[in-house]
Amino acid sequence: MRERHAVQAARRAREFEAFVAGAAGRLLHAATLLTAEDPDDNPRARRLLTLALAHTYACWDRLRGDDPYDRTRQHLATRFARGAWHHRAVPGRRAQAAGPLASLGPQERLVLVLRLHEGVAEEQVAALLGLSPERVRAICHRAKSALLHGARNPATAVTAAKAPSKPPAHRAVPS
Repeated sequence: MRERHAVQAARRAREFEAFVAGAAGRLLHAATLLTAEDPDDNPRARRLLTLALAHTYACWDRLRGDDPYDRTRQHLATRFARGAWHHRAVPGRRAQAAGPLASLGPQERLVLVLRLHEGVAEEQVAALLGLSPERVRAICHRAKSALLHGARNPATAVTAAKAPSKPPAHRAVPS
């Protein structure tokens, strides 16, 4: 009996190690995009991934044919969403964002990463986040526009529009 448990535990560990070897890089990249950290300095992303992988390992035997990558990604996304909400709620505590998606808010990053980087269907993202598919579509569109066109500051645009295109000509006063 004891031998059988040891064999099952060893098999489980090998299966999980193989899964992590194949999926950890892509999941870490997704987590780094979510946290908007520098890829070379991403402690929040690594913590998110570690917690998501620990959760997957804890329920490894109960997956029963479910895709472990999908389950880990779901856990990573929900943990990020909860963490971003709590992180945002604490006044005076703001992380330095440096990644390519740093100009976006947490919800926009989450939707964009799930839809474009991970290829998750709009309906699945909506179900995961508790939003309507239309809302997910709107958030994704807004995030793509912000990335493509840059965040425009309305005050800067108005000031630039009102500024004269040429400096006024000064006439020399004869002495």
